[in-house]
Amino acid sequence: MKQSDILIRPYVTEKSMNHMAGTPRQRFADGNRIEFLVHRQASKGDIKTAFEERFEVKVESVHTRIQKDGKHAIIRLAEGYSAEDVGMRVGVF
Repeated sequence: MKQSDILIRPYVTEKSMNHMAGTPRQRFADGNRIEFLVHRQASKGDIKTAFEERFEVKVESVHTRIQKDGKHAIIRLAEGYSAEDVGMRVGVF
């Protein structure tokens, strides 16, 4: 699988926007997370590598879940990198 095929598009909802900013009412108050729809066969390692290469950031962790509309990856960026900056680059804002 090519790196360009792994990340399909950002997944934007009110909840995912709150993950970027890190509102205190959410479960993980530290925020700095961005959500993407990814290829269903992609592993967490594949997603991490593709994201780091595409956006030139460091990824701390990747969590995945499969829903009706596809596989979702919640990507937490390492300290010193901003999910809001990545969101600006992909056109979320």
